[in-house]
Amino acid sequence: MITTVLAFLVTLAILIVVHEYGHYRVAVACGVKVLRFSVGFGRVVWRRRRTPQSTEFVLSALPLGGYVRMIDEREGPVAPEDLPRAFNRQSLPKRAAIVAAGPVANLLLAVLLFAANHWIGVDEPKALLSAPAAGSVAERAGLRSGDWVRATSRDGSGWTELRSMTDLRWQITQAVLDGEPLQLTVSDADGRASRSVTLDLPRLGTRDVDAGLMRKVGLGAPYSAAVMGEAQPGSPAAQAGLREGDRVLLVDGRPVADAQALRERIRDAVHDGAAQPMQWRIDRNGSALELEVRPRVVHEGERAIGRIDAYVGQAPQMVRVRHGAWEGLAAGVERTWELSALTLKMLGRMLIGQASLKNLSGPLTIADYAGQSAQQGLSYYLGFLALVSVSLGVLNLLPLPMLDGGHLMYYLFEALTGRPVSEIWLARLQRGGVAILLMLMSVALFNDVARLLGLH
Repeated sequence: MITTVLAFLVTLAILIVVHEYGHYRVAVACGVKVLRFSVGFGRVVWRRRRTPQSTEFVLSALPLGGYVRMIDEREGPVAPEDLPRAFNRQSLPKRAAIVAAGPVANLLLAVLLFAANHWIGVDEPKALLSAPAAGSVAERAGLRSGDWVRATSRDGSGWTELRSMTDLRWQITQAVLDGEPLQLTVSDADGRASRSVTLDLPRLGTRDVDAGLMRKVGLGAPYSAAVMGEAQPGSPAAQAGLREGDRVLLVDGRPVADAQALRERIRDAVHDGAAQPMQWRIDRNGSALELEVRPRVVHEGERAIGRIDAYVGQAPQMVRVRHGAWEGLAAGVERTWELSALTLKMLGRMLIGQASLKNLSGPLTIADYAGQSAQQGLSYYLGFLALVSVSLGVLNLLPLPMLDGGHLMYYLFEALTGRPVSEIWLARLQRGGVAILLMLMSVALFNDVARLLGLH
């Protein structure tokens, strides 16, 4: 819990400071006088100012944002000697540059964070597949347990080499969003017997990208052998006599392809609300044994499933993904661009009803992911921080009043008409913007709570 809170606060601090520093730095470069640079809102808890005429830097009590306050005749009287340095007196290109600098700073930060993530390197699961779900797109394509996906292509001519399971999931996500099939080059786990298969992703009938997308495609966890891990004392696994290291060969006379297939068998061993006994054949140190395993029944939403309260499977095979200096920077630019486009696509589809509003996440989800990534290591946390920085940069560029993108739309109107938006319309648009943002925040917070309660 403490790690989660600290990671969340560090995440907020970094993203807010970078965003506001973008505004501040460009404002100063354009000759605008900045009165205050604040991290947070509300009561000031710390302040520093070198001279009475310099910018005041403050930390405020509510750390959910920040602001840069510049002198502006629309917000109060300005001394005659400061009029040339007032924001509202600046040319249209300068005002637009100052407003755009915050989101651009977040996107540049994402590029550097992704690049650093690539330079440091991260251990990711190898693109070895577990048995695909029965009847799924992956199974109909001919994918099997233990297949190693080496490359993907949209048109069969330009192929993208995959470094890890993360790369595969990203390529599938992109293809689903575009409504296109995806071709795969596949071999066995040792790189032999190469073949090509095609995932008929349009067959899914959806372009909705959510946490359950890979399950819809038929791909689950990376390949893991059906070997038992530690069982809890008194658990169904312990009562059946299962031990750590036992390799499961057959369940009810049917071969077990891998750990994921075994987990599905256990989950499905419930009929009419009652757990059914399962006949397992295992290999223990070279000797075959027959055991009867009876799972316990738990409820997952409205569905009753089986559990044996033991770790099933081994850690997946990992690969170290690392890039050189220039390659890492180029990959950072590419990933930031791809994620920006993905964010805009998802927002557009939510707007027209083609994607669920369940995809919106709020501060509780961000805090949870911040804590998880921080516990996994520096490179994972940097990747998470880059992802949130992209989201913040793109969202702030949306043409909504109250956001930087809304102000840029005002300036576009001014550039096209030769006159600024009237005060009456500014007030109306601001009220509408506040209403829209409150609605989005409410939906995001509802989704956060629903996820924590297991309702999504």
